[in-house]
Amino acid sequence: MQYSLLGNSGLVVSRIALGCMSFGSRQWRPWILEEDGAMPFFRRAVELGINFFDTADVYSLGVSEEITGKAVREYANRDEAVVATKVRMRMGTGPNRGGLSAKHIVQSCEASLKRLGLERIDLYQIHRADPSTPVEETLGALDRLVQDGKVLYIGASSMFAWELMKMLSVSERNGWARFVSMQNHYNLVYREEEREMMPLCADQGIGAIPWSPLARGLLAGTRARGGRGGAEDAGTPGVGAGDASATPGAPAPRGEADTLTDELYDHESDWDVVDATLRVARRRGVEPVQVALAWLLSRPAVVAPVVGFTKLGQMDAAAASVDLVLTDEECAELEAPYRPHDVRGWLGGPVRLPGISS
Repeated sequence: MQYSLLGNSGLVVSRIALGCMSFGSRQWRPWILEEDGAMPFFRRAVELGINFFDTADVYSLGVSEEITGKAVREYANRDEAVVATKVRMRMGTGPNRGGLSAKHIVQSCEASLKRLGLERIDLYQIHRADPSTPVEETLGALDRLVQDGKVLYIGASSMFAWELMKMLSVSERNGWARFVSMQNHYNLVYREEEREMMPLCADQGIGAIPWSPLARGLLAGTRARGGRGGAEDAGTPGVGAGDASATPGAPAPRGEADTLTDELYDHESDWDVVDATLRVARRRGVEPVQVALAWLLSRPAVVAPVVGFTKLGQMDAAAASVDLVLTDEECAELEAPYRPHDVRGWLGGPVRLPGISS
């Protein structure tokens, strides 16, 4: 495993982060792995040198945090483990059970610490922006958590670049804790973040930790063109990558139940990018996962893609991506099929700005 500083901070994280949304309760999503199924993933992550674990309070309505905290205490060295969670999404039906008010942030932090069973949160992230709350209130509450030692670093997630810059400015004017990370939607199939957000992160020293780095399985070769099944070429390296017993080309359990994929990735050109990824992987004799993540790791400001797993064998391929160096020609081949998209992955579905066409 390789390691990097998270943005301009002194925090050292593995270049692959284990995304923990897959671990929790099947009552939340049918493809979720419950505690017994989740623990081997944490154990293997630690064996591979992964020290960065990302969850959120809303994942399985807190159960993911409970499992993540238990696994970190059991398998990881707490002095080295970096535990990240998030606040913003609705955790109940009451009027103060969601958003980024000071009340919700503080009470959510206390609840997350209790579920995690930890004395501090290493990276506390706002889970999207909250237009109904003044940014001064949000950032002031986050700073108080840092000053109290309950949170060490703070981060943000998908939003407009101008919103992030506004928040950075407010923090600096007030001498408050500053965001060190941006968890945004960025992968070979969806590159709209390259217009403004990624240059902003590079300029401001914000470490990018992209979510959905494999486009919800498309770039792993586990979905067929035009559907949720396995990839058309079952002989391609990496297709059906997972447990040794997995059927080549078979869809992952998440792929069979996940409807959001069709909302995020519905361009015909998306599959041309997938085909290019499979071609490069075939020539290199590696998994498509490795190619997709190696490309992402080579992008400016990208520190650690947040990768979720439901098959144990996929983790080894992801970890191996940190050592794969793509040539300029291979990167050009991977990027050539891309076509612009509407903004995807924010609250409320695709964002279409008046007078602006993709």
